[in-house]
Amino acid sequence: MACNHDCASCGEDCKDRAPQDLHEPQNKFSNVKRVIGVVSGKGGVGKSLVTSMLAVTFNRMGKTTAILDADITGPSIPKAFGIHTGAKGNEDGILPVESKTGIRMMSVNLLLKNETDPVVWRAPMIIGTVKQFWTDVIWGDVDYMFVDMPPGTGDIPLTVFQSLPLDGIIVVASPQELVSMIVEKAVKMADMMNVPVLGIVENMSYFTCPDCGKRISVFGESHIDEIAENHNTRVLARLPINPEFAKLVDKGMAEMFSDGYLDEAAEMIESLIQ
Repeated sequence: MACNHDCASCGEDCKDRAPQDLHEPQNKFSNVKRVIGVVSGKGGVGKSLVTSMLAVTFNRMGKTTAILDADITGPSIPKAFGIHTGAKGNEDGILPVESKTGIRMMSVNLLLKNETDPVVWRAPMIIGTVKQFWTDVIWGDVDYMFVDMPPGTGDIPLTVFQSLPLDGIIVVASPQELVSMIVEKAVKMADMMNVPVLGIVENMSYFTCPDCGKRISVFGESHIDEIAENHNTRVLARLPINPEFAKLVDKGMAEMFSDGYLDEAAEMIESLIQ
């Protein structure tokens, strides 16, 4: 069949077909320069914790930061920052809520009548909400946006990969052997979506004894270096089990942590992206 060069009306899979751009447009009052997804292959590894710490760390570096909470059915970002007021809007869109230090964020918890109400929605509605957090929120000028994704490789991570212009992802893992397989799933999904893997953050890597200062590998010896090498990426940081930081997050004071666990990781991420 003769080609009329109109790919939109053609079903042929030919080498000249232009790749389809599925990215959703930003709100016209938004200028988000860098978008980084924070992912995990399984739940309970501290993905939201790492997202919060990254946003705080980059904010301390003088960057304007934001968090898009894409974990619609399990949102936790507002609580970590002690935010319990709802988001507001105007005729131009939805206004993000700002933390005490100016980190902008949007989460479904900021739109619910009661923040403890469950989000019992079908997948199409959840997907639409994630897209609206990008298209309808007036983010303003943002240097770095971190997207806190739900665990796994389902509808929402796929929507974020396809709809947002991700500059890269950070994989959060824990030291267990099983995690090698879980990390591989997340990395392969990123490869399929042509999104670079910036590196891996190992959470709950060790516990420091308060009496003798010895590091204890609570979950066994780490295999994160070989996992990173196998997937041609790097270890960005190893985060300890820190009860004090957990208390700060529970109290909504995530911005108050003083340890520079992710300082080097932030510099590495910035150099990789630039």
